[in-house]
Amino acid sequence: MREDGHEAEPRHREVGEGAAADEAAATSGDDASKKPEQENGEGDIEAARAEADQYREHLQRLQAEFDNYRKRVLREQTSAVEMAAQPVIHRLLEVLDDFDLALMHAQDRPDFDRFLHGVELVYAKLFDTLRSEGLERMEAQGKPFDPEMHEALLQSGDGEGEPVVADVLRPGYTLRGRVLRPAGVRVERT
Repeated sequence: MREDGHEAEPRHREVGEGAAADEAAATSGDDASKKPEQENGEGDIEAARAEADQYREHLQRLQAEFDNYRKRVLREQTSAVEMAAQPVIHRLLEVLDDFDLALMHAQDRPDFDRFLHGVELVYAKLFDTLRSEGLERMEAQGKPFDPEMHEALLQSGDGEGEPVVADVLRPGYTLRGRVLRPAGVRVERT
């Protein structure tokens, strides 16, 4: 109350002044509530980045391990293939030694019959060695022509019948049941 007995008029704020004060109060409250949310969101992002970095490092390690594994397996396979031929080569060295002996004896005492017999023995030994590894000579003479087993080098006859192997010009071989080299043949139609 004033001295004159009238009540004091309430002080009115100006429209702009009150709204700004209310907004400032609201904003200050929002800033306080937003800061933990922003910090919490940024913390989530940082955690996700750290996890992504961890996954990337793990992936890079796995990739390096796989590359090393692949190289090691390739080395082992190459070595296995190289070593697989060793027993065959060792047995073929014996044949090579026999050829050396035959040639030495042919130079010392040229006797054609003995030389021929020695070469026949070495040939038989070589063929037995290769046969023990799965090599077989194809029998083609007189059989129907098969383009998977035979290679037609010559053709004769004017007939319309099925082609037949008339002559074997070069023997064919299979290795463990698969065609290694087709027989070179003369085909005849009757």
